[in-house]
Amino acid sequence: MVEDYSQVIDQIVEQSGKDRSRLMDIVRAVHAKLGYLPEEAIGCIQQALGMHRVEVRDMTSFYSFLSQAPKGKTVVRLCDAVVERMKGADEVAKAFEEAVGVPFGSTSEDGSISLDYTACIGLSDQAPGALIGSVPVTHIKPSDVPRIVEALRGGAEASSLPQAVVDVNLRQPGPVVFAPMERGAAIRKAVNMAPAGVIGEINKARVRGRGGAGFPTAMKWDFCRKAEGNAHYVVCNADEGEPGTFKDRVILTEQPDLVFEGMTVAGFAIGAEEGLLYLRGEYEYLLPHLEQVLAKRRSLGMLGQNVCGREGFRFDIRIQMGAGAYICGEESALIESLEGKRGAPRDRPPFPVQKGYKNEPTSVNNVETLCAAARIIEKGAEWFSAMGTKDSTGTKLLSISGDCPHPGVYEVEYGITVDKILEMVGAADAQAVQMGGPSGQCLAPKDFGRGISFEDLSTGGSIIVFGPDRDVLDCMCQFVEFFIEESCGWCAPCRVGTTLLAKMMRKVLDGKGTKADLDALRKLGTTVKTMSRCGLGQTAANPILTTLQNFSSLYDARIKSDEFIPSFDLSKALQLGAEITGRTAELEEHHV
Repeated sequence: MVEDYSQVIDQIVEQSGKDRSRLMDIVRAVHAKLGYLPEEAIGCIQQALGMHRVEVRDMTSFYSFLSQAPKGKTVVRLCDAVVERMKGADEVAKAFEEAVGVPFGSTSEDGSISLDYTACIGLSDQAPGALIGSVPVTHIKPSDVPRIVEALRGGAEASSLPQAVVDVNLRQPGPVVFAPMERGAAIRKAVNMAPAGVIGEINKARVRGRGGAGFPTAMKWDFCRKAEGNAHYVVCNADEGEPGTFKDRVILTEQPDLVFEGMTVAGFAIGAEEGLLYLRGEYEYLLPHLEQVLAKRRSLGMLGQNVCGREGFRFDIRIQMGAGAYICGEESALIESLEGKRGAPRDRPPFPVQKGYKNEPTSVNNVETLCAAARIIEKGAEWFSAMGTKDSTGTKLLSISGDCPHPGVYEVEYGITVDKILEMVGAADAQAVQMGGPSGQCLAPKDFGRGISFEDLSTGGSIIVFGPDRDVLDCMCQFVEFFIEESCGWCAPCRVGTTLLAKMMRKVLDGKGTKADLDALRKLGTTVKTMSRCGLGQTAANPILTTLQNFSSLYDARIKSDEFIPSFDLSKALQLGAEITGRTAELEEHHV
């Protein structure tokens, strides 16, 4: 069997050019071939690449879609993110367990189906959803599950299921991202300018990164271009793992040409010959379409040698698949993953524009940012900056889901207020709005008059609506539990602090909290926010801290007493053992 592994793996490694930085591709290919990554296979990969075994094992153990134990012939990954649970994912899970005959985290006795939970899969606008293999299935109802399981056990392909349909759900297109485009128009204009002129036009448009941080795009490109290195790289961050975010899914489905156009313009501006689009593992089903678009662009001279007739401008794009890790949305963790490592954030400085991919100057830009850059070069900075506000020019894509009748993607001008958004999606009676996903802030009605902009409410695009009957605090606790699962584990404030926050929050939700517990939550949340190493830990306490600030009455309603209430019931914990040993009366006598 080891020899069989060796033959398969040697062939895969040869196809990758024996490039250690392509470890992710190699591991994914081996996993697809074998169904999992046994220790023998890890050893063969290590030998073929001349690496230490621990390096390969460390990388493979990090990603949720890579298994070192055998799985069923079909793997069902049901999304259990907050919006999905709001829409009935728990009931769908029970239906799957009943139909398959095993709990989640297990494989059926006949080896046909494994059941696993997974974090947000970019389908919150059509929840509950799941990935069956790499095939997305949406709008699952508990009554659908027996037929789904029967079909899978009968050998049917997941793509043949009636639920294997992803709605575009582009509710409101706008003039920047979703307007018709002429393929190559932005590149032809860019290559007739000097690279400094391209960066100058981006600067005049005052465009800022659409991923949430809002760093000026022109400044990033200028820093990268001027940084010394043997090569420069453009990286498109298509790892939108923030629960409730799915705008990139729609862009990559409807406007991939615009994304690749923006990457090529960026490549010309910073002096890069290679661009990499990091596509989250949950979007593997988009890969064939994207590769077809790239092939078409190469055939038209928009990638490769002398792009769009510009002598000496060589640029091409490679798509790198991820394997399920929220933290890889952070740019330095993404670069680590691109290099075939575990996706742990780097210490900074140096910043990626100085030392990024392969330790060379690298500009990492969001999918939406690159679309905006292409439009600016195509139509001009004045056209772009006429939209939005003074400090937030252009449009913003919003992924809206939750308790609203019209979820989907909306392209709006910066400056639009929250109440206008709620009216637009039919949720004027909202109790709360989670702005920017779990890492953002939970807004109360008093803040619904505020505007979406970098100078007021900045967001990467996720907006989750909570209706008047929703238990907001329970949803916030679920958000913190999500961060516990997705933490890379590097630093104690995040690794330990998030766990303590969730335990304390559950104590309050169970009616066993005191006002002292609320003070402790504030202090601990502030410590986690201040002391964590990367953006995940620095925002993990936001669900609790912002609701303590904006929804104090909801916490007060859970406080039953100012006196200490034990969160651990010793009598209940010992009850079963006491019954087995016949010592129930003894427990009662000692009032345990």
